[in-house]
Order: sequence, then C-alpha cells, then structure tokens
Amino acid sequence: MKFKIVHESRGRVRIQVMQKRMTLEQADLLEAYLNHSPAIRQAAVHERTCCAVIQYCGERSALLTFLSRFSYDTPEIAKLAPAHSGRALNRAYEEKLVGKVVFKVIRKCFLPPPLAAAYTVLKSIPYLVRGVRCLLQGKLRVELLDGLSIGISMARRDFSTAGSVMFLLSLGELLEEWTHKKSVDDLARCMSLNVDRVWLHTQEGEVLVPLNQIQPGDAISVRMGGLIPVDGMIVQGEVMVNQASLTGESVPVPKGPNTMVYAGTVVEEGECIIQVSQQNGSSRYDKIVSMIEQSEKLKSAAENKASHLADTLVPYTLLGSGLAYLLTRNVTRALSVLMVDFSCALKLAMPLAVLSAMREASGRHVTVKGGKYLEAMAHADTIVFDKTGTLTRACPTVVEVIPFGGRSETDMLRLAACLEEHFPHSMANAVVQAARDRGLSHEEMHSQVDYLVAHGIASTVGPERVIIGSAHFVFEDEGCTVPPEEQEKFDALPDQYTHLYLAIAGVLAAVICISDPLRPEAKEVIDTLRALGIRKTVMLTGDSERTAAAIAAQVGVDDYRSEVLPEDKANYVAEQQAQGRVVVMLGDGINDSPALSAADVGIAISDGAAIAREIADITISADNLEELVTLRRISMALMKRIQSNYRFVIGFNGSLIGLGTAGVLAPATSAMLHNLSTLGVSLRSMTNLLDHDS
Repeated sequence: MKFKIVHESRGRVRIQVMQKRMTLEQADLLEAYLNHSPAIRQAAVHERTCCAVIQYCGERSALLTFLSRFSYDTPEIAKLAPAHSGRALNRAYEEKLVGKVVFKVIRKCFLPPPLAAAYTVLKSIPYLVRGVRCLLQGKLRVELLDGLSIGISMARRDFSTAGSVMFLLSLGELLEEWTHKKSVDDLARCMSLNVDRVWLHTQEGEVLVPLNQIQPGDAISVRMGGLIPVDGMIVQGEVMVNQASLTGESVPVPKGPNTMVYAGTVVEEGECIIQVSQQNGSSRYDKIVSMIEQSEKLKSAAENKASHLADTLVPYTLLGSGLAYLLTRNVTRALSVLMVDFSCALKLAMPLAVLSAMREASGRHVTVKGGKYLEAMAHADTIVFDKTGTLTRACPTVVEVIPFGGRSETDMLRLAACLEEHFPHSMANAVVQAARDRGLSHEEMHSQVDYLVAHGIASTVGPERVIIGSAHFVFEDEGCTVPPEEQEKFDALPDQYTHLYLAIAGVLAAVICISDPLRPEAKEVIDTLRALGIRKTVMLTGDSERTAAAIAAQVGVDDYRSEVLPEDKANYVAEQQAQGRVVVMLGDGINDSPALSAADVGIAISDGAAIAREIADITISADNLEELVTLRRISMALMKRIQSNYRFVIGFNGSLIGLGTAGVLAPATSAMLHNLSTLGVSLRSMTNLLDHDS
C-alpha cells in the first residue's frame, strides 16, 4: 500500500492512503488489518478523506513496514474483514441528517409562501392521521398532542410554527432511530461468536480445525458447556440447549436427532454431532439484532417509568390547555399550553440515555444485554467473585508435572491435555498450552469424554478408566488411592500451587501443579468498588481452604467461602438477596453458571466458558478487571443523568406552560422552545457519561 504521513507525534501517526476514493468495505478491511496488529493500540480509518489515525507502540520503522505490506487483494488479509460493520449505517444516517437540515434551509430561504404552506399541509397528514387514530382508539398519547398542535397551528394559518414543530419532531425521530440502530449494531457485533476452532467429525475420528474451514454438510461435535458455532441439524446424540441468547427462554430445551440447533446457543447437558446447514454462524448477527430489538423485558425500570409517565401526562396537558382557554378565553394562550408537553422529552431522552450508555460500555469492552442490568448495577451493594480466571489471571500456567507409579512426566501431560482440550476453561487451557509448548502431540486415544461440573473429567483409555480433576473428585468421589510407597512424595507436594490430579485405574498417576497468580489490579479494583458504594465483597471458590484464605487476604475481600460447589454459589447469592441485597456475580466457568443466573446482575469474563457468557447479563473482557469499575461508573452516571433529565424536563416545560398561560410566550415561541429543549436533552443524553458526567 502506498501512503504518506500527514501528521506525526510520539506514538501517534496520521497517514493518507494514496488512492482517489475509498469504499466502505476497503475502510473496514484496512481498519481490521491495523487493529489486528499487537503493536497498534488503536486505529481508526476515515473513508471520506482516505486517512487513518494510528496509535502504536514499538518502533516507527516496524509500523511503516507493516503498513507497506497491506493489500486489499491479499487472501490472508481479506479474511480479516468484519462480517458486519457500523460504517455503512453511520454513513446513511449522516447523509439523512445533513439532507434534512439542508432541505429545511432551502425551503426557508427560497420557497414562496404559498408553496411552503402547501408543503407544510402535505407533510402534516401523517401527524394528523396518527392523532385521529389515537382519538378513535380512545388512547390519549403524545401523538394526539402532536396532531392537535400541528392541526390548530395550520387552522390559524400559522404554517411557520407547524413546519418548525414537524421539522424538530422528525429530527428527533431520526436521531433516536440512528442512536438505537447504532447501539443495537454495536451490541450485536460485541455479542458475535467467540469461537475459533471446532471439532470436525470424520471417519478417522475428531479433528480440531479452524471454524472458517467448516462447510455446509460437515459434521461437528459439541459437548456440554460448548457454544454451538453454526446452524445445523443434530444427527446423533441428545442434549439440553440453552437458547436464552436468541429466544429469551430461561429453561434449557431438549434437542435430539433430526432437530435444528442454532449458532450462539449453548449445550448445557450431553453431547451431540451436528450436520452444518449454514457456514460460520453467519445468521447469528441478524438473530441477535432481532433479539435485542424485541426484548422489551430488558428495558430498565427508569425507561418503563418514563414511557408510562409520558402517556400519563398527556390528559393533564389537554386539561391544562382547556383550563387556560376557560380562564382567559384566549385561543393563543390555550394553544401555547397545548404545544408544550412533557411526553416528547420523557419518551425520547430516557431510552436514548440508556442505549447510549450501553453503546459507551461496548466501546470500553463491556457488553450489556439490557438497560435493566445497568440500573441494577448502579443499585448493587454486594459483589461475589469467583476466584480462578476472575480474581486470578485468566491464563494460569503449568509449572510442574509430578508423576506417580513410575509413569512418565511427558506421557502424563500428553494424556491430561488430550482430555482437557474437550472442555476448555482457564485450568484446562493451561494444561493444553503446556503440552503445546513442549511439542507434545496428543492424538485422540480415549473413548467418550464426560465432564462432571465442578469436579473433573472422566474417560476410558484402553481397558482403564482415566479421571482428572480436583482432590475431592479423585480421592473422595472416585475413591482413588496414592501408591503406598509414594505417600511421602504426595505429602511433599508444593503448597503454593493449585493441584490437578490425574488417576488411571483408580491409582494416582500424576499431579499437575498450576500457578494461578493474582491479577495485579484485583485489590485496587475491590478498593475502588468500595469507594463507589459497594458495601460487601465476597470470594467463592472450589479451591482448598489454604488457597482460598491466601487469595482472600491478598485481595482484601470482606468474606470468602472455600470448597464450594455450583449449587453452593447459587444458594449463597439467594441468601444475600433474601437479606435485601442487590447482588452482582462475576465468574467465568461452567460451575459459575447457576450463580450468574441467580444474581441480580451476572457478569462473565469474555474468554470464559461459553455457557457462562450466554447466561450472563453482562460480559467484560478478560484483559483487566478495571472494566468492572468502568461499568459501575457508567451505571451510576446513567442513573444520575436520568434523574437530571427528569428535573430539567419537568422544570423547563412547566415554566413554558406557565409563561404561555400568562401570555408571555406566543404559541410559536412555546413550540420552538419546547422542541429545542427536547432536542437538546436528547442530544445531551447521547453524550458519553464518563466524559460528560452530569
């Protein structure tokens, strides 16, 4: 790619691509290419000017070399192009907005009064029809007020006021539609599939392949806790599928042979083989968009209150207009009251504030599935943390493999990786990565693999039963034993590590020692959350008392529980709620799913188990727990803004009604100020909360 540097400063460069015109698709591809590089912190491409603004780290020469290698025609680069982009949506609405304003100016300056009046009458028809429809249906809504104010203005031959009212109403509708669609688009792209590889079912066995290689007609295997990455039909196996992300159903649905399953749903129980009908889950985006748009139950109480209040105030506005006429016998004063109502601003500004908050959160790597979860997050007073992969790093590492019974360290790690890769979570990923780092191939050597939640994995290799998991699972549930001559070796296992036990034929074969270091930001995040009003922080973990106590002391939680099962976590959340607390649960594993579902707000880590991400109400990235603080601040700022909007709308519009009744303001002025205030509060609601905290 040929380009020139337009501006440059330390760690930041603005380049202009040497081409006459850049399409939206080319801009998306270039931006995806730039953001794909680990050396680039952030990149934004502007297709209108063919420019890109790049923030980078590292050597300048390496960046320039990276840029020069870009080509639109390179197949490897072309694969980086996003399936869905908000660029086309923004372009369309920018053109609509500019066109509407320009056309208004042209009409105002150049259209003769008779033609302007005729145009106003024509444009008023939809507003009048909606008003009459409300009246015939016996519904007193804001559409009736709009129709009456426009109709009365035209009846008084005040076409300028009627035109201004309609222009501002249409402008507000356009901005609301733009913000809503952009917020939905951002959310849908954030909630798109996070699956890179799948198990392809072949005659020779299962093979792990990249998702983009899967074609219609292929058969793939999905096991308990796994995300279904494609649309398809089950050809073998029976499973319970969680479809909440698409249908809103809270109860898993049974699925058997010859039934369809869809991309983005999660297998809660069982395993199955799916024949692919649609490649790469391409329908997932559209389904998420539909889900978000139809999920009225996800509205916050503040939004529902605003919508209800807006309709409730309509009769009082009509009554006020009637009283103004009866007291003054002045049509102008009555019309001044009619042209000012509380409904427009309430119905427009509140949803815009919530959608904009959700959009702002998604821009900070926080995916929120509904406005009510932001409201609950703002009111929360208790946060419950899982330990592994949440308070500790998302990438634990294997530091030592201690074999028993004369077995080989290499063989035991290979066998452990072979089992663990079927049910990825943070500990399993550590085992698989350790085998990969040592160059150990681990072909499938076992039969069906069973995962027991919060315990471990069981399978059969040859005639022998092989299990891997916690001490409770291996020694208590399965009754495995330590080779007698190696009891002393077992007692000397290093205490500072988390232990994963591997047993073959009922005898301990190896202990895998895993370092699970605490996230460096964990303690600071908990301290900051306390400063933001969280009164109780709790850690729940399945680890031993020794490990749990050490981690709890380091991060400074108020309370902790060790050796808990999934149902224990959910029961603890329910106990706190019974005491009147608003509870947030943060976790990343299959065993966290019951608690995530039970909490007022369930928050999952983005690279955690698929079922945890789907059940959770909010997802944060795995990079930094600081996003939890960001979420709390956005939620609190949102509620503060909503209350501020209420005060402004009621105070300002109440003042306009009073001034109109007193004859201080003419109807046209009242209408103009009312609609400008509605537009102003709506635009304010669309600004970033953390940049413009109200």
